[in-house]
Amino acid sequence: MGGMPWTGKSARTEPGEASARSARRLVGVDAARGLAIIGLMAIHLLPDGSEEAGEPSWAWILFSGKSAALFALLAGVGLALASGGRRRHEGRAMTADRVGLVVRAVLIAAVGLCIGTVMPEDAPTDNILIYYGAFFLLAVPFLHLGPKALFASAAGFGILAPILALRLGEVLPDFVSQNPTFSDLVTEPGAVTAQLMLTGTYPALAYLTYVFVGLGIGRLDLGRTGVQIRILVVGAGLAICAQTASYLLLYAFGGFERLLNASSLSERDLREALIWGPDEMSDPTGWWLVITTPHTNTPLAIATSLGVGLIIVGVFLLVGSKAGPWLLPLSAMGTMTLTLYTAHLVGLSRELHYDQPYLWFTINVVAAVLFAVAWQRALRQGPLERVVAAAVKGTRRLVVGGSGGTMRK
Repeated sequence: MGGMPWTGKSARTEPGEASARSARRLVGVDAARGLAIIGLMAIHLLPDGSEEAGEPSWAWILFSGKSAALFALLAGVGLALASGGRRRHEGRAMTADRVGLVVRAVLIAAVGLCIGTVMPEDAPTDNILIYYGAFFLLAVPFLHLGPKALFASAAGFGILAPILALRLGEVLPDFVSQNPTFSDLVTEPGAVTAQLMLTGTYPALAYLTYVFVGLGIGRLDLGRTGVQIRILVVGAGLAICAQTASYLLLYAFGGFERLLNASSLSERDLREALIWGPDEMSDPTGWWLVITTPHTNTPLAIATSLGVGLIIVGVFLLVGSKAGPWLLPLSAMGTMTLTLYTAHLVGLSRELHYDQPYLWFTINVVAAVLFAVAWQRALRQGPLERVVAAAVKGTRRLVVGGSGGTMRK
């Protein structure tokens, strides 16, 4: 959310502005982002499945955890392209990129905090926007790095963040609110910070894995077919290896039995926890780290969602270069996900969808497509995207001043 999927030649005027004007849109990135928001709508609106029968729904299998991960991955791609793509900005231009990213983070988090005030206490979903503010703020020091350093950083966060969450879960403060507000941030800053960094649904330290991989692939030549195929193949290999490793560790090397002995769960409860996620993973065993259940944010769960995200990005880049116009419903949605997601959450706050989930899912998707296509054709940027972009652009101009930035060749 808030990313800028552009590619093309960089200019020596204000980077990210003149270069964007002369660039061509990466339709595949926009379309992948459009699919991600449909996935979030499906998870928020459609049934998860039947816990009595132990059977997840198709929406849970396809989208749970994966849509949010795809959003974070694409956010990283957008940040890379907005800061020079393959030719990374340097000097004052990179400083302007960093300051602009801070402004973007604050504005998106502010939107999220405002939404928290209208969401009910027992909300049907957790608002990701405030977490996005944390993602972007933490990404600021890493914005100048090249692909290898970014991929290495992603691996480090993907391994260390889940371990920290498991070990510190019992000592960190409890949630103040499922969807924090400005009031929560002022009165309980420690609890809100712990939630955003480690204990929440979308913990920033773990989700930096997706952001940094996105930044890394955004530094590649995404217009080349060979690069697009490599992204797809690496994603498939990562997802398969993660799932295989988890299965072997759980069922061939005794992980399931160790979890059963270490926890207070029955065998049936543990099997359900491996589908929908345990209530907590604070039992004294590291075997929780080998599961791949959505939103558990373990190393193998992160690797699985990341692999699926890379597959989707690779496929849409390949398809977008050949059949971009056919992707218009998705790509139009992908250019204004902040607006659409905000409207979706405000609609959810009315809690009207429980009796007819499939009807409300259809209404949400159709309304989002129609609005996005009409608005894009008339005014290009979405309404909230336009406000954020204007603030970022104005800030960057103050930093860059009259001089141009330099790019790494």
